[in-house]
Amino acid sequence: MTPSRKPPPRCLTPAQASATLGVSAKALRLYEQHGLLAPDRTRTGWRCYDAAAMARAAEIVGLRRLGLSLAQVARVLDGEPRDLDAGLAAHEARLSEAGQRVAATLARLRSLRADLARGCVPTLAAVTRTLAESAPLPIGFPLPWPWDGEWFALPDLPRLAFLTGPLGSGKTRFARHLAAALPNAAFLGLDRLHDSTVARRLAEDGSLAGRVEHRLAWLVEDGADRSEALTALVVALEADAPASLVIDMVEEGLSAATQVALMAHLRARGTDKRALVLMTRSSAILDLDALAPQEIVILCPANHGPPLLAVPHPGGRGYEAVATCIASPEVRARTAGIVAMRRA
Repeated sequence: MTPSRKPPPRCLTPAQASATLGVSAKALRLYEQHGLLAPDRTRTGWRCYDAAAMARAAEIVGLRRLGLSLAQVARVLDGEPRDLDAGLAAHEARLSEAGQRVAATLARLRSLRADLARGCVPTLAAVTRTLAESAPLPIGFPLPWPWDGEWFALPDLPRLAFLTGPLGSGKTRFARHLAAALPNAAFLGLDRLHDSTVARRLAEDGSLAGRVEHRLAWLVEDGADRSEALTALVVALEADAPASLVIDMVEEGLSAATQVALMAHLRARGTDKRALVLMTRSSAILDLDALAPQEIVILCPANHGPPLLAVPHPGGRGYEAVATCIASPEVRARTAGIVAMRRA
């Protein structure tokens, strides 16, 4: 009898590997670019992830979810425990904070039930407040000019949302009204690029300065370039309030590498519940191939049609319009302020 041959080990494509790990294929390529991952190649040159590569990738993904930068991940994989301890401590603090919020809500629910058992019926307002703490955040408001007062509504605002549209589509006006409609929210405009109060805030608030420096160091280790624009963004992100931020043209003043590092940071915020709406026309910020299932894209159409919730998949509602609104950071920098016009 001819001895049976072992079947070749299963090798996953980038799409299969990314789906299994819960990250984008671009994230896997980023790990490879930083020397953290070395997938095999097929005879035709395609990346191929065998069991060893998948195990290594799972370790990287897990460390990234602890909030470690790529440089910190590399050091941990090389056997240095210092960054791992810091990541575990930070994750423990985030989980503890989340647990305290859940415990407080449970305590209020039990108090309401105890009142009922004693025959004391709680007010509906008290019940509503307690339930609202863990409920989705619905949004609804009439649209401003150039729309005609149409009602805009979302059933829930996720932790990360994107707003885009061509020049002149009214997206800045919409963004301001969205920030006004959200509870405890703020609109962070382009005046942040020349905000003379940032240095004073950092000098007066040592705790904020420490958090900002920690995040800036994380971003720089991931390839970001330090700049006043980046510092202003991080200060807003690390401040204790507000609960939600609507940020105008996030990419302004940031290099391409900084935009990539910033998005990696924003997607690794642990249990931070602050909702962010990022207005952008950069494909490094709004990467349609890297969107998580819970993230949303709001499109302000070119014809001043009402803003709509785009379906970020080929063939979906608004997908092609969104794809034509965004460009690479290099193109965005080269064409900043340019408006296409037909000769009279």
